[in-house]
Amino acid sequence: MKTRISIILIIILIFSNMLLAVEKAPQSVINLANTTLVKYGTDPIIIAAVKAENAKGKSLDDIKAFDEKWKSTPGVADFMSGLMTSECGKHLQSVQKSKPYFAEIFVMDNQGANVAMTDKTSDYWQGDEDKFIKTFNNGKGALHISDVEFDESSQAYLVQVSVPVKDGSVVIGAITFGVDVDAIEE
Repeated sequence: MKTRISIILIIILIFSNMLLAVEKAPQSVINLANTTLVKYGTDPIIIAAVKAENAKGKSLDDIKAFDEKWKSTPGVADFMSGLMTSECGKHLQSVQKSKPYFAEIFVMDNQGANVAMTDKTSDYWQGDEDKFIKTFNNGKGALHISDVEFDESSQAYLVQVSVPVKDGSVVIGAITFGVDVDAIEE
């Protein structure tokens, strides 16, 4: 009986250490975020797209209603593909293709609604998630790096790195990069 309990405790210890090892973003992702990804927050194409979306003056109720439509729509509908084929969407796709570790990239407006993306996101409104809340930071802006999580759609372990989009010194939105931690380590 003691042997069985000891084995179970060892397995639990090993498993919990594996989880701890996978939870935090590796230093290579942190370095990438601080040296390269933050620069995309001042990219003119991204700024122009966010400014145009913010100028539409959508209410949060309208955004949430559209979010429900988004989540209940299977596949990629025309209103979704428009965010991938816009000038900013095409720009994001070229950024994504430039490095093997970019699994996804999407841009959000000042309320957390999608502006442009490389791939369909699970929802339209990111405004209730840390990737937006901590990055937009009530208009103050901040870098946010998530823990490592397994992403079903890409079948890879990803870290989401989010940076504020700034027009000069004013934070106007956010951009999130899904970084494949295995591809960046290679």
